Amino acid sequence: MAIGHTVAAFDAEMRELQATVESMGRIAERQLEMALKVVIDGELQLADQVVAGDAEIDQLEHRVQMMAVRLLALRQPMARDLREVVASLKIAGNMERIGDFARGIARRAAVLADLPTPPPVRSLTWMGQSVVTMVRDVTTAYVKQDPDLAMAVRNRDGEVDAAYTALFRELLTYMMESPQQIGGCTHLLFMAKAIERIGDHATNVAENVCFLVKGALPGEERIKQDLSSFTVLTRKEDPNEG
Repeated sequence: MAIGHTVAAFDAEMRELQATVESMGRIAERQLEMALKVVIDGELQLADQVVAGDAEIDQLEHRVQMMAVRLLALRQPMARDLREVVASLKIAGNMERIGDFARGIARRAAVLADLPTPPPVRSLTWMGQSVVTMVRDVTTAYVKQDPDLAMAVRNRDGEVDAAYTALFRELLTYMMESPQQIGGCTHLLFMAKAIERIGDHATNVAENVCFLVKGALPGEERIKQDLSSFTVLTRKEDPNEG
């Protein structure tokens, strides 16, 4: 009877750990969606909700850490159960960072709203929506422990990197052609980079789902498509100059 009680208690604690990590993922997805609405749709009233939601994610990460330590110390899980605890710790850390980036995006939106010359905020739409979907799908992959869905998320990261590189070039062009856009476009560049980094964190979660289920990280190296570091633009010559 004691053994059965111990097993039941362990299973309940593992379910609670899984549910807490899932909550972090769903909140992180919501946070990013709201942050993008603040920027793209000008719904500034949502900014405070994003900041408040980030505190909630931080609290949940702390809870995951405490549960994981307790499970490791008192239950001494083995094999897949051990991988579940380790993966949950890593996934929670990535979800916390996603929340941080979403908060940063929302805060910069307030600055953009006060600028006399608004930058082209809708340039962020495709990247933002793509990364929201990545966060949503990778959370589902964790809940269902679906390595195929996790790998599909991982494979989309290159598209987000390429979109960031294209957007980087686009915003540099705006700044070169319209100096009054420099301030706003600089903030958009930071936001775009934050979205790209959220995609990286979603990809990290995907890899940890694969580790959880299969006992190993994906064998092939992830190919990065962020080429913004190599981007060089030259100012177009005015035929009327000289």
